[in-house]
Amino acid sequence: MNYLVGLWESIRDFLATGGDVLYVVMGALFIMWVLMIERFWFLTSEYPKLRNNIIAKWNARSDTTSWYAHKIRDAWLSEAEDKLNARILLIKTCVALCPLIGLLGTVTGMITVFEIMAVQGTGNPRLMASGISMATIPTMAGMVAALSGMYFATRLEARVRKAKNKLIDSLPHH
Repeated sequence: MNYLVGLWESIRDFLATGGDVLYVVMGALFIMWVLMIERFWFLTSEYPKLRNNIIAKWNARSDTTSWYAHKIRDAWLSEAEDKLNARILLIKTCVALCPLIGLLGTVTGMITVFEIMAVQGTGNPRLMASGISMATIPTMAGMVAALSGMYFATRLEARVRKAKNKLIDSLPHH
């Protein structure tokens, strides 16, 4: 329990040092990870049922060679592809937004530094240092969030592409 309290205090101190922009980075990171976990869950639990249903419907057809059969096959493949690619663009958008939100933190932190310099002059290095850390920490947090999301988003896209190709191969057209 003491470990969790210490962890929470560390997170709270980090958020206080980086300013309010870190809450926005944290929100974007949370949304990104919820979406990625949902997509991985879909690929492992829901998609196999959908794939097996499409394959069963295709194998149950007596006509698999006509133009109409190919259009039905294409429609089923398109439906499966839409479900596989759902929210992928939103995940990639969250990955791209994280560094930009961090840069917003840089700008607000530098504004704080300039305000301190205008009011106090350059004689108070402690206040300037807090403003500079407020400028650099959100940038770092945004970059770390984007890097973690980029790796898993790329893996997710590869799994989606592989699942789509396997489904195409499972529905032979003669």
